[in-house]
Amino acid sequence: MAGLERETMHRMLALTMSQARLEKFRWLTYYNARRHNALSYLSPMEFEQQHHRIAKLLLVA
Repeated sequence: MAGLERETMHRMLALTMSQARLEKFRWLTYYNARRHNALSYLSPMEFEQQHHRIAKLLLVA
């Protein structure tokens, strides 16, 4: 979560608690939708969905 701290926390000093929560939610939504080279250029959500599909197939086999 270094990205969250680097990209949002330094700007949050003047925010209210609810504004800070909203800013964190926005950042997490952005982060989970973008593609990551460490995940074969899948988004974290896509990677997790693929992992669950593969796990289900292995259980059935």
